[in-house]
Amino acid sequence: MHTLQQSIDAIRPPDAAIHTAALQRLADQARPQSSLGILEPVSARLAAIAGTLDVRLRNKVIVTCAGDHGVVAEGVSLFPQEVTAQMVYNFVAGGASVSVLAAHAGASVRVADLGVSYDFDPELPIFHKKVGKGTANFARRPAMSREQAIRSVEAGIEIVDQLVAEGRVDLLGTGDMGIGNTTASSAIIAAFSGLEVGKLTGRGTGIDDAALARKVGVIERGLALHMPNPDDPLDVLAKVGGFEIGGLAGLVIGAAAHRLPVVCDGLIATAGALVACELAPQVKPYLFAGHHSVEIGHRHMLERLGTTPLLDLQFRLGEGTGAAMAMHLLDAATRILADIKTFAEVGIANAQKQ
Repeated sequence: MHTLQQSIDAIRPPDAAIHTAALQRLADQARPQSSLGILEPVSARLAAIAGTLDVRLRNKVIVTCAGDHGVVAEGVSLFPQEVTAQMVYNFVAGGASVSVLAAHAGASVRVADLGVSYDFDPELPIFHKKVGKGTANFARRPAMSREQAIRSVEAGIEIVDQLVAEGRVDLLGTGDMGIGNTTASSAIIAAFSGLEVGKLTGRGTGIDDAALARKVGVIERGLALHMPNPDDPLDVLAKVGGFEIGGLAGLVIGAAAHRLPVVCDGLIATAGALVACELAPQVKPYLFAGHHSVEIGHRHMLERLGTTPLLDLQFRLGEGTGAAMAMHLLDAATRILADIKTFAEVGIANAQKQ
């Protein structure tokens, strides 16, 4: 298994020559230039990652990272903490929203326990990567130690290592489960951006105005108390993050180290991707944003990452649902590059070059 630094050191840029060839083929196709919008640059990026113009995303996997948060003690969520473990069982049984949408996209769902406050049977078919039984309440003390933050990221890397060793992944999706994790994610983007917490914090599971005001206050208190260093991503993760968010960051880093495209879900998965990109900016060419979440902090995350989401479905669920939906578009992007004929191939005069 690779350590965090080993994985970062292993990341190489996608194939620039293939990227150029892909852009040229797209320009030569028998249709108006740029007429397929953002799917065109997406298809070229996928080609550069795979090292071929004919990309086949046969094995799609969504890893849903689960963890609990001590900050729920502050009344920031509509649901009790016990729901996290209950939903893990639902994922395993195939009854969750992501289970259904992933199946429709031809993807499998694998669950990872990074920090659920519950003891799962070791035989349960999930990734058993528990760093701790939930984080501490960051309104009162740091969510985790720096060592735990590193461990959570490395756990995500180990999951990718295992999937690659099994030969079962061409495209990785990231999703989350954890009551209270929108609070941690909003705190993370606030720490990195320095923007007002009230402009970054949404209703999560559907809390009312009073609970939203309390949530904003909790985040502000935690940031003032711990003063996470925005130039030190592991410090931000340790002070106000979550074990599953660290795992999500590790998935992104691990995917890039193995030259795999990775598509992230909404607010929480993107918080993990943000931590990954702050740790290792060279992962960005491998990262795709699945969708634009209703959660208001998500837009600021995407802006900081400099990435355009593939979809805007007004989702705010998590689990990996947005990543599952985006996989349809990533599949389509591979086919437009490889299968649409060029003007020369079909013998049509190219007015665009005359």
